[in-house]
Amino acid sequence: MAINQNTFESILSAACDMLTADVKRNEEFHKANEFEDRVRQVVQSLLAERGIEAKLTSVVQSFPDIVFENFGVEVKATESDSWRCIANSVSEGQRVAGIDKIFVVYGKMGGKPEVRWADYGKSVMHVRTSHVPRFEIEIGTSKSLFDEFGISYETFAALPMEEKMPFVRRYAKGRLKEGERLWWLEDKSEDQQEHSLPLNVRIYMDLSTEEKRQYRAEAALLCPQIVKGGGYRGKYSDAVSYLMTYRGILCPQARDLFSAGSVAGKARGGNYVQRALIGIQNEIQVAAQQLDEKLFEEYWGKAPPKNQRIKYWLALADGYAKGWKPSDCMFLDARS
Repeated sequence: MAINQNTFESILSAACDMLTADVKRNEEFHKANEFEDRVRQVVQSLLAERGIEAKLTSVVQSFPDIVFENFGVEVKATESDSWRCIANSVSEGQRVAGIDKIFVVYGKMGGKPEVRWADYGKSVMHVRTSHVPRFEIEIGTSKSLFDEFGISYETFAALPMEEKMPFVRRYAKGRLKEGERLWWLEDKSEDQQEHSLPLNVRIYMDLSTEEKRQYRAEAALLCPQIVKGGGYRGKYSDAVSYLMTYRGILCPQARDLFSAGSVAGKARGGNYVQRALIGIQNEIQVAAQQLDEKLFEEYWGKAPPKNQRIKYWLALADGYAKGWKPSDCMFLDARS
């Protein structure tokens, strides 16, 4: 016997009343799966009362947790006094097929214990971007994330990952503070990511000479503001951030990249950054050909064709430099 959405929502309301009574009686659910099992048991009993003998299905590591016909229920619980928590990943790679509508049943065990249900899509109010992007939900939120996206949750969920990520990236960029950048760029699900922060971070000074030259060249190409004068604070911030977040390389001393004597040659005095960059021109040209265009979009705001990237870098660097002009002394052979 199939049921419509209104009937299923009435069952969820009755289930939450029963579950609220449970938690108010101090019946503790020490583990998330214990609360999920209790939700499943209550919903199933309420279906049975309506003459619907159905076994609610669940698949380990699936989304949502409980499935009945074309309805799904994601179960969340917290020991805190909050109606907000982290939800599933944007990719929804483990989503069960054939579900038209997803709800959330949320058990708040802290403060005044209570259990509520809500429309899942209307409860998503934020996407965390500090790692693989994940939704946050809040029961009773005044504005859903998808209102801001300008697309319904159901439509968004049906998109392939490469079409979801432009929505998420625009949202994330709009929330960045000055000097912050996105460290993830791919339009892929977490099990397909080509890079993320490595578990074993490498120290810059421990790299081979070839690796140092390669990574300094990449950072210099993406971050032409390194040519600013010595008194400019933060001119190396983006370069250091790039190495850490995209390459997993920690550089404790930013000057080791471009302004230390070890990278600028044996001569003392003069423009250390200029000499350091001239010394890695070949590696910068290689980086211009090989780096993902999404990195140029992120750091430059646009991705010129490969054969125009050095010319574009020179224009940016000329605008930043003080007391010298990079285009007067760099990549002369490449432009001849």
